[in-house]
Amino acid sequence: GQERYRTITTAYYRGAMGFILMYDITNEESFNAVQDWCTQIKMYSWDNAQVVLVGNKCDLDQDRAVTQERGQRLADQLGLEFFETSAKENINVKAVFERLVDIILEKMSDAPEDPSGNNTGQANAGYGSQPGGYNKGGTTRLTVNDQQAKGNQCQC
Repeated sequence: GQERYRTITTAYYRGAMGFILMYDITNEESFNAVQDWCTQIKMYSWDNAQVVLVGNKCDLDQDRAVTQERGQRLADQLGLEFFETSAKENINVKAVFERLVDIILEKMSDAPEDPSGNNTGQANAGYGSQPGGYNKGGTTRLTVNDQQAKGNQCQC
């Protein structure tokens, strides 16, 4: 979340389906930057991108600068899920990733179907319209790469 990385991070937003927006609970400045980072995500990513807010270093409660209540209040204000974690002590780390995946899958299952009524599984909007995207029918369209088209059977 440091300012010096802001310009290079925007390139990574494109095509991302989910974000973990993390601040350090012992650092007020990192918490204050959350809204700016959230704005950046909204500006440079898909409208459907999902975000989870995470307060990290909950193992350092004695050094806490940001209360859990403030973190939850900000998450509610921004419409985000909220967790507190400790990467050092492995507290809630897996839960954050699992929940983000669940939220993304829920959003993908809400992707619009083909407006022609032809339920081919090829969605025309939402995730289905993006390379590598999801389509509601549960099928994935695979294309033959150049080597396979030329008859080369090597899969390496």
